Amino acid sequence: MKKNAEFDVRDFRNALGHFPTGVTVITTLDTNGDPIGCTASSFNSVSMDPALVLWSVDKNAYSAKIFENAEYFAVNVLSESQVATSNQFAGRGEDKFKDVTYIAGVGGVPLLEGCGAQFECKTWNVYEGGDHLIIVGEVVSYSHNQSKTPLVFSRGSYSIASQHPNLDADTSVSTGSEFLNDFLLYQLNSTISLYRKELYPALIEGCNVTPEDWRILTLLNESSSVPFADLSKLVMQPTEDLKQSLEMLSEVGVLKYSNDAVKLTTKGGALQSKLVTIAKHHEKGLLSKLSEDEIRILKKGLKSIAGIE
Repeated sequence: MKKNAEFDVRDFRNALGHFPTGVTVITTLDTNGDPIGCTASSFNSVSMDPALVLWSVDKNAYSAKIFENAEYFAVNVLSESQVATSNQFAGRGEDKFKDVTYIAGVGGVPLLEGCGAQFECKTWNVYEGGDHLIIVGEVVSYSHNQSKTPLVFSRGSYSIASQHPNLDADTSVSTGSEFLNDFLLYQLNSTISLYRKELYPALIEGCNVTPEDWRILTLLNESSSVPFADLSKLVMQPTEDLKQSLEMLSEVGVLKYSNDAVKLTTKGGALQSKLVTIAKHHEKGLLSKLSEDEIRILKKGLKSIAGIE
């Protein structure tokens, strides 16, 4: 076991990333009555009686003192369609509430539109927690929408929650339900789970590249740069997490990151080619039970459903 002083911060974050969390925006009002908000994944329940929840905020954050002294705050649990909202409230300096629709909740705190769940809280206590403040709130009102699918954060990227298909790569699983076995959503979910289970270890073993870094590298090329904002949308990573990934990849010489633009280096191009070879080999094995015509029809049909040209 390493001592705290010996922890590599980046590696420690990667380890923590194996524990998926939901994504929230915590909101309150400052002393002038202006709305304040920040994205946080450090939300958790504490007690049922009384109903207590907690979250934590970086002491260096602009809003830390405001939340520390706020009488009320709200936890807005984001749904899968609110990636842009998460990114907006995770940023710094800009007007985070620009073009955001919300209503006033308990104590006037903002309740964002389109969330899966919301907890309106009265501050119960604030505790020291290293470089963060741990804020505990008593829930005085809450609401939730079961039709919303929660937004999930895992291994530095946004994800969505879906029911596990319970697939084993070495066995053929049938649900025993004629409907499910013929239902497109179940088929797609099962196939994707099998695909990831086999491909991601191959990327790590073959190139020491994480799935998150693979997404970045496959979207870049040596001939032209990609604007940072465009890359952030494509790889589904929050701004700060993407910056950390790019800094790490830049340190090992596989890309150049400057002036908000990203470009592969020659070394990165060679790595990308190797990753593509691994991915194509894996895809070929996965599709080996189909004929060339069946593969072409399958891909064409999926592109049509997804609206990919």
